[in-house]
Amino acid sequence: MDHLIIEPQGLWVRLTLNRPAARNALNTALLAEIAATLSRLAGDATCRAVLICGADGNFAAGADINEIEHKTTAEAALDSRKQHWADIRAFPKPLIAAIDGFALGGGLELALMADLIVVGQTARLGLPETSLGLIPGAGGGQRLMALAGRMRASRMILTGEIIDADTAVAWGIASHHGEGSALPDAEALAEKLSHRAPLALATAKRCLIEGSESALAFATERAGFETLQDTADKAEGIAAFRAKRPPEFTGQ
Repeated sequence: MDHLIIEPQGLWVRLTLNRPAARNALNTALLAEIAATLSRLAGDATCRAVLICGADGNFAAGADINEIEHKTTAEAALDSRKQHWADIRAFPKPLIAAIDGFALGGGLELALMADLIVVGQTARLGLPETSLGLIPGAGGGQRLMALAGRMRASRMILTGEIIDADTAVAWGIASHHGEGSALPDAEALAEKLSHRAPLALATAKRCLIEGSESALAFATERAGFETLQDTADKAEGIAAFRAKRPPEFTGQ
């Protein structure tokens, strides 16, 4: 099975995350493929915009917990995922995320790297990593705060709250609200952007990212994520998640 479906649509490309049995969770192999594909499309003059969506009713329900469970702080510091995330962020052309179903953890972090986010009626967004004894590891907390403000970001990250599509739009996290599925509106946006001035869009994107992210604490957030890998609370959080029981955190 292809875990990333690549479909050129004239002047834009649709990328579909395709791990439906795992609700499209972003394991390292899939993240690497997304990064490599966007790096290739960055130099492809026939591609002027990219739309990313998920198969089978979900965007992406987090990272792959199997890869995180036994990861140490030292391993996290050398994790290849950091370069994959950097390559995705460096994509210079318009990137649209179409969110139906769950966009949690790493899935929402991926969506927050998009320039436009379309949410469908079933969209559910969250950064619930603290429920596992962790924090977002790819800059999601900082980007969420830049969009929604510190109080709303704190509400989502500290409590693990998952919000619906209406809330995502009201808080400025999503740019568009689809009538049903997010995909038709997202496809219309991709088509529209593919006919606009490519150099102007790339320049505008670069300026908007620099303006919104230049003062954010990305290094601090990543260092915190790496440090938490060796904690007992992380082990307990994941064990409780697997057992479908409330975690009992000890602060160690």
